[in-house]
Order: sequence, then structure tokens, then C-alpha cells
Amino acid sequence: MTYDLWYWDGIPGRGEFVRLALEAGGIPYRERARDPGADEGTLIEDMRSARKHPPFAPPYLVAGKMTLGQTANILLFLGEKHGLAPESLEGRLWVNQLQLTIADMVAEAHDTHHPISASDYYEDQKEEAARRARVFREERIPKFLGYFERLLDGTDAWLAGGGKWTYVDLSLYHLVDGLLYAFPKRMATVAADYPNVFALHERVTALPELQAYFASGRRLPFGEGIFRRYRELDAA
Repeated sequence: MTYDLWYWDGIPGRGEFVRLALEAGGIPYRERARDPGADEGTLIEDMRSARKHPPFAPPYLVAGKMTLGQTANILLFLGEKHGLAPESLEGRLWVNQLQLTIADMVAEAHDTHHPISASDYYEDQKEEAARRARVFREERIPKFLGYFERLLDGTDAWLAGGGKWTYVDLSLYHLVDGLLYAFPKRMATVAADYPNVFALHERVTALPELQAYFASGRRLPFGEGIFRRYRELDAA
């Protein structure tokens, strides 16, 4: 089966967590918002079309007659269906729990530049963003990365244990990658405190399964979306 992935074109965003799993798993899919002639309205029209289980927002995956929304939910499905998660129920739920924890940090990273309203410009909430970003840098980055550091048993470990990556390792990679883009000064300062996390980031960067994707135009650069670089929000 070839899946249809729907997400806003032009930004990695939350859709990138799903793309990484599809690409690393060698799973056929179509990025429907990048179809010839497609635009933002195409995605909105499809999202609002009649479905038994309509999505609230992108990303969502169309798998035959099923429509799956929410990043963690999509990855839970792909993990079981395509061997990107442990075989046991306990293992699959553990990986899903970690994915939901990553989703919590992703939301907090987004709110550093839109702490009041996602519909207002950053320039309209800069004072509040500066306060939110300071707390995120000083308290929340260490709390989240410290948690994942404790889970990784050495610099050659994967989050679910065993000798193979799961989709949550790919997601932690993308989270760290986004933080390195948005908060380069802070991440350079704390890198030595989390050697296991940064080692995992390097190993996912080098995964043979992802090299073709990384070298292709399908992978979008950071800019708009969740992870944004505002120099005034970053500090060592």
C-alpha cells in the first residue's frame, strides 16, 4: 500500500516526524500537498472532506479507508504495521509514551515564539516570548533532555533498547535537530551534559536508511513552523 501523507508544504513541522519514519522504513507514500497544482487550499479542502474519522489538523495519513491524525497516533500505527517499534504490546506502548513526551517538548518549543497566540505575529508578543524562551532554555531543555539522557544506556543505545532504532529515535533526532537550529547557543552550552542524546542524534544522522532522503529535495530546511531562530530568544 502507498500511503497519502498530508501536511503543509514548505515547512518540516510535525509532518517531519512522520516523514522520517516513512523514509527510514522504506515505506511508499505520497506527499499530497506537494502534488502538481496543489496549494494550501487543496489540503484544507481534503481535510474537510467527508470521512468517518476526520482529522483535526495536519499531519494526517490516509491508509486505504482509514484516516489517521495526530503525529504520535500515526507513528503508533506505522510502528506496529511496519516493524518500526518493538513487537510486544508493552514495548509499543512504551515507545508511544516517549513519543508523547517528545510532543510535549515540541509544543513548548513552539510556544517560545508564540506564547500568547498562534494566530498573532511574533512581533506582537516579543516581550512575552523573551520570558517564555528564558524559562524554556534554563529549565525545560535540561528537564526534557535529562530525562532522555537517563533512558539511554550509553552512547550506542537506542531508546527502546535492543540493537535497532525505532521511530521514537528518529523523532528524538528531529527534536534535537530543531533545537540546534532554534537555540544554537544554548544547545552548545548543554551538549556536554547529554552525551547519550547527542550521540543518538549523530547516529541517526548517519543511518544508511536516511541518506537518500537527507540528500534529496524532499527534506525541507528549518525556517517557519515549530522551530524558528530568533537571536534574541537564544542565549548560552
